[in-house]
Amino acid sequence: MSEWSELWPAIRLTLELAGSTTIVLLLIGTPIAWWLSQSPARWKEAVAAVVALPLVLPPTVIGFYLLLFLGPQGPGGVVAQWFGMRTFAFTFEGLLFGSVVYSMPFVVQPIRNAFEAFGQRPIEVAATLRASPWNTFWTVAIPLARPGFLTASVLGFAHTVGEFGVVLMLGGNIPGTTRTVSVAIYDYVNTLRWTEAHLIAAGMVVFSFVVVLAMFVLEKRIGHQRGA
Repeated sequence: MSEWSELWPAIRLTLELAGSTTIVLLLIGTPIAWWLSQSPARWKEAVAAVVALPLVLPPTVIGFYLLLFLGPQGPGGVVAQWFGMRTFAFTFEGLLFGSVVYSMPFVVQPIRNAFEAFGQRPIEVAATLRASPWNTFWTVAIPLARPGFLTASVLGFAHTVGEFGVVLMLGGNIPGTTRTVSVAIYDYVNTLRWTEAHLIAAGMVVFSFVVVLAMFVLEKRIGHQRGA
């Protein structure tokens, strides 16, 4: 019972962080993905490369620069002072910012692929019916891209749950504030608390399997519905 009471705050914080990150990424990533899929600009792939950087950069590198950005001397520190804080580092808000940056490609890319998959024909048909760009986006593009949104939501949430390097650099290991599940496993291993480490690591394995399986099943079901 005592082990569970110690583990629960980390689990709750991780779920709150993953849920908040997924929502923010869908709000931010959708217009980015739409622009990348529709814009004729030659430099849009440079923007896409910037968005995809977290796929290849080590998490510690991203965490280091985000720590400088959010620290007292960085731009994030200036903004934090507006809210009566010294810094966003080692806070939930800092973890959320870092998670959004780190998980961005896992949300933007599936949505962009979904937008590009249905081509320009539905957009052109909507234009001939005098639909505004705004109505076309919400009534045509969004419904057609639903599988991409599903994949993006699952990947964004699951990737945030499994984050380690960025959250450790930005948040450290403050119980109840910045200590996520991945950081808790690291801490338990360092202190030779193998029972707790096994318990939470096994839970992560089961969670990851269920998430991936659910994504495959839902994508297949949506595909059958489209075919019908």
